[in-house]
Amino acid sequence: MVCGTAGNKQQQREINMSKESQMRAAINQKLIEMGERERLKELLRAKLIECGWRDQLKALCKEVIKEKGIENVTVEDLVAGVTPKGRALVPDSVKKELLQRIRAFLAQHST
Repeated sequence: MVCGTAGNKQQQREINMSKESQMRAAINQKLIEMGERERLKELLRAKLIECGWRDQLKALCKEVIKEKGIENVTVEDLVAGVTPKGRALVPDSVKKELLQRIRAFLAQHST
């Protein structure tokens, strides 16, 4: 019966992931409908420029291009090489502020 239990746990994880995915989609839809997603994107863009993240990302891109050579690098290579580092460089304060804004929006517009 051990296999059955492990199978049930896996099935439950998949159901939870599906519910989470549905919830994310619903939240995203509400943000789009109310115009909040664009406002959040503008806020994020401004905060990232303000804290120097954009300049750091430009430097990373230049580094990847220099390593591989301009003729040998594709946009896909650049995105793959820079994305993980770029995400890690986003300051926690910016992430927290964005999350607070989303939570406030959801609290105000919950049905």
